[in-house]
Amino acid sequence: MGKHSNNNKHISKESGGLLALLDSTSHHIPAESAPQEKLRLGVDCDYDKELRRLQVELVKFQEWVRYRGLRVVALFEGRDAAGKGGTIKRITESLNPRVCRVVALTAPTEREKTQWYFQRYVAHLPAAGEIVLFDRSWYNRAGVERVMGFCSEAEYFEFLHSCPQFERMLARAGIILNKYWFSVSDEEQERRFQQRIKDPTKRWKLSPMDLESRRQWVEYSRAKDEMFAHTDIKQIPWYVVNADNKKSARLNVIRHLLSTVPYEDLTPEPMKLPPLDRRKYVRPPMTDQTFVPEFYG
Repeated sequence: MGKHSNNNKHISKESGGLLALLDSTSHHIPAESAPQEKLRLGVDCDYDKELRRLQVELVKFQEWVRYRGLRVVALFEGRDAAGKGGTIKRITESLNPRVCRVVALTAPTEREKTQWYFQRYVAHLPAAGEIVLFDRSWYNRAGVERVMGFCSEAEYFEFLHSCPQFERMLARAGIILNKYWFSVSDEEQERRFQQRIKDPTKRWKLSPMDLESRRQWVEYSRAKDEMFAHTDIKQIPWYVVNADNKKSARLNVIRHLLSTVPYEDLTPEPMKLPPLDRRKYVRPPMTDQTFVPEFYG
């Protein structure tokens, strides 16, 4: 509660910042005046303006999580090139990395393979006042591990049985858990794969596993449906994101994430900077320092 304990004058009278956000019509742009970048999201809006507005709300959300000592987790799952990484980037780019962090684990080590399956994920769960976004999560077992044969039948069925119990245990411990599945059509995924091949800055995103997934499209579909059948529980459901339109998907997920915690505005009031120290001080000669070459200066 710390530094905010005497700061209630900054708290909005409206309970739940998102309630006011959703009720507001200030972001509506009439069709005849909207720019070409507008999106159809139930209302016409300018993507950049709406993203900026939602990112301001995310900062309020972050401060409320920190102030109340909440623990928030969001899982981002879906097919390759479905837009998970882009959405995570838009969520985090305005947030404090000490409060909101991304977990994207590599393949398990030989030692980790001998641990309780959920063990290496538990180590990354949030403490009080933290938000953790999993870029792929323990659901690897129900997806890529199942399809590619990286786990046994017994391990797979044990996961389907124990995963709902594990997540209910997290909920009982007070962790706010959201699970997002990014759904993309095979045509759109193919288009994005081709874009990545053509762009040298994105080619690293295509791993041999991603390419193999093209040949396993039906098997991945079966695995996803089986996973939902066992883990789409009422207490902690899966939220499916229509991700064929990347920009719409990003805005929709951010709006939904904001709606999961009724938060209030703890934005500090503008502060006055103290006067700059202008005392005389003779600094060492600049020739003693090594500078980056000003190639673009």
